[in-house]
Amino acid sequence: MTRLSRLALFSYGFRPFFLLAALFAAAVIPLWLAVWAGHAAIAGPFGPRDWHIHEMLFGYVPAVLTGFLFTAIPNWTGRMPRRGLPLVALSGLWLLARLAVAGVIALPAWAVMALDLSFLLAVAAIALIEIVAGRNWRNLAVIVPVGLMAAANATFHVEAMTRGAADIGIRAGFACTLFLILLIGGRIVPSFTRNWLSRQGPGALPAPFGRFDRLALLASAAVLTLWSFAPGLPGLSAAFAGLAGLHLVRLARWRGWRCGRAPILWTLHIAYLFLPLGFAALALGAPVAGLHLLGIGAIGGMTLAVMMRASMGHTGRPLQAGGLLTAAFLLLCAAAVTRAVLPDQGFGAIGGLALSGTLWTLAFTGFLLKVGPWLTLPSVARRQPSPAPPPRN
Repeated sequence: MTRLSRLALFSYGFRPFFLLAALFAAAVIPLWLAVWAGHAAIAGPFGPRDWHIHEMLFGYVPAVLTGFLFTAIPNWTGRMPRRGLPLVALSGLWLLARLAVAGVIALPAWAVMALDLSFLLAVAAIALIEIVAGRNWRNLAVIVPVGLMAAANATFHVEAMTRGAADIGIRAGFACTLFLILLIGGRIVPSFTRNWLSRQGPGALPAPFGRFDRLALLASAAVLTLWSFAPGLPGLSAAFAGLAGLHLVRLARWRGWRCGRAPILWTLHIAYLFLPLGFAALALGAPVAGLHLLGIGAIGGMTLAVMMRASMGHTGRPLQAGGLLTAAFLLLCAAAVTRAVLPDQGFGAIGGLALSGTLWTLAFTGFLLKVGPWLTLPSVARRQPSPAPPPRN
């Protein structure tokens, strides 16, 4: 345990799980493209479409969420972070679940479900223990979305076993993940922006969290819940149009246009912008475009931006995106737009799906090239400003 704790990779929660998430994101989409083109096959409990959706919602996202939570909780509670053997065990559990879902490990469908669900349940249990031990009661609510993700995942598995394909589980997985971004993003984006803008001189600052934000979150929870269970409900298109307007206004209140010189900030604002764009596409009756704007742009963009910033901050690097990471984020945005507006086939031999998948893979490859070494090596000491020389007599 002591030796494992000394390894940089298992010294903090964000390290193994951000690395696993990025490696998975860079590898699984090329595999999906091969499956879609008929060059490969998946032998697990899901059909090709469901496997692709499941692994992005319940494979990639939980890895990023775990890295985020296991890094934030020690800050909330003042306790030492989980390190060493617990992180090794959780990482192994996540990997085993991915292999089982892909059919690499041959298990009956119910066993795959049990293995897959055990990861999120273990994460929720550890988070609960840490928050209770630290008496950090106000953040106890973070357990709820993790539990809802597990419930959506269970629904996905049960539908696949009983009906042959998932339906409610897909929308519920999207709804849980999107609400997490609305909730967490709505806290960190204006907070980071305010901190940076306050050092830049006079000017408008982001509006503090208030009644408007509560209204936007309550409306989002209601609409996403209705969409999960009754997607054909009359008036749902109008409700999504209303959500798009609400979140455009919410984003404008954070003064993102003043962050042009700080890519580490405007990436967060652009990622959030994909939420109202996706909601607008759903309102216009374009579910494929809407779900990919939300899935690639909002979920992929926000998780990539958060992993970039957290990795810099917690490994001692300056909070500066630099050329490679900025390009990686822009490639991801291009992947979202390409998938939303181009047909699957029709760009010569390359369709929108293949082009989007290639851009996504390049984005996470760029992240791995830059941030991957930071996650596996010890943190660097931040440079302290040199003391001013004593005045001369």
